Amino acid sequence: MTEQQTEQKEQQTEPQKLSNSKAVIAYLAERFPLCFSLEGEAKPLKIGIFQDLATALEHDETVSKTQLRHALRQYTSNWRYLHGCKVGAARVDLQGESCGVLEQEHADHAAEQLQQAKAKVAERKAQMRAALKAKNAEKTSAEKQRNDQASRKPFGAPKAAHPLKAHKAHKAQSTAKGKSAVKRENPSHPAVNLTPVKVENLLKGQQVKVKLAEKANRATVLEVMKDSARVQLQSGIMLNVAFEHLYNVE
Repeated sequence: MTEQQTEQKEQQTEPQKLSNSKAVIAYLAERFPLCFSLEGEAKPLKIGIFQDLATALEHDETVSKTQLRHALRQYTSNWRYLHGCKVGAARVDLQGESCGVLEQEHADHAAEQLQQAKAKVAERKAQMRAALKAKNAEKTSAEKQRNDQASRKPFGAPKAAHPLKAHKAHKAQSTAKGKSAVKRENPSHPAVNLTPVKVENLLKGQQVKVKLAEKANRATVLEVMKDSARVQLQSGIMLNVAFEHLYNVE
């Protein structure tokens, strides 16, 4: 057997020290099953049980006295243990033998600890719910603000477009301007005479005309907002139009 194999074998035979209180409690439940338990209501422990454990595990290198002290503190503050601490309940030693009964003073102390523990848990849950509610409210507020900004966007405001689409739009705009100039020069196409709507009388479902590129388009009012109205053209297109572009249907 090589030196390395010998060292590995020695390491394997060395006792593995327990890493945390949870592991120590599981170890105690395995060594002293009539005293410690991992499920159900725990039995009240004998007064001075720590010293009994220290003596019983004196040569056990898997757990130290400090670990035992921390593990016992965690075990006796657990809700399972506090629930079992009632007046007259029998205390047990490492072998599960009865070692006196729980007195009123100790039962009251356990009940107070249990109440405080439950209150802390309830407070943490309330804080988590409040934080989640505030986060959702902030998210809703941000979405509402974005929607309000979108609904208040001026009619005809320029939008970012693909270069090819922008070129086509520019060409179409130039053509429209040319046609408009021809109309102005041609007396056979008189300008459209329209009567502006009265904003205070504007209602949802009202028939109006929308002036687009010197042309009046018939539309239906879908919603009246602060500075504009959302309408639907006869072609089915829906858009937001500033009040000054809306006219009465003659």
